[in-house]
Amino acid sequence: MSIIHFIGGEKGGVGKSVFSRLLSQYFLDHSLDYLGFDADQSHATLTRYYQDYTRAIELDHFESIDQIMELALETDRHLLIDLPAQSQRFLDRWIDDNGVLEMCSEMNIPLVYWYLVDDGRDSVGLLDNFIHKYNDMLHCIAVKNEGRGSDFAEINTLLDGLNDNQRFLQQGVLPSLHESTMHKIDKLDFSFWAAANAKDHGLDHLSLMERQRTRVWLKKSFAMIEDKLGNI
Repeated sequence: MSIIHFIGGEKGGVGKSVFSRLLSQYFLDHSLDYLGFDADQSHATLTRYYQDYTRAIELDHFESIDQIMELALETDRHLLIDLPAQSQRFLDRWIDDNGVLEMCSEMNIPLVYWYLVDDGRDSVGLLDNFIHKYNDMLHCIAVKNEGRGSDFAEINTLLDGLNDNQRFLQQGVLPSLHESTMHKIDKLDFSFWAAANAKDHGLDHLSLMERQRTRVWLKKSFAMIEDKLGNI
């Protein structure tokens, strides 16, 4: 069975690309058949760090985004789409005009939307709108990114008020990684595997404790991902 994973959230700067990289690393570390799609052409972050497993995709062209469904039916695999900010209208049009949700239901292909949020008020309103639009039509996982905030009281109030009525709604917490360690990983263009393991003396690499911090962060993050996937 294939599973389609959209990594989104209309607000910019909430950590969508970081989570896309993290989920990519999870699939690779667990030897799961996986293919990524980079829809954020202004940054192409997923392509930058996982280029051997990633294709470019254009959300405003049906012929480009259609390949998601074609590949999902071709063989069992995880398909991951890294969405840019303010891309919901393009995804909505593709889903609505092509009956994608009905097709996924008929073909027994779960469609999962990992919705990244920070602790800002904008995230609350945008997530609320998204949940009400796709009520009971796809698996929505609201991911509270502690790397982008610490006070999620308003998000928690929203989610606590909806849980009894939203059959496919889950929520999770993405722990934060020490800011300077994440900055160094990005500066060195490391995958998260390389960040946790690379230590060649002749090449740039993270220090012993930076690698340890990364391993701990990956372990905690992977535990959250595994828990949510187990409920799909």
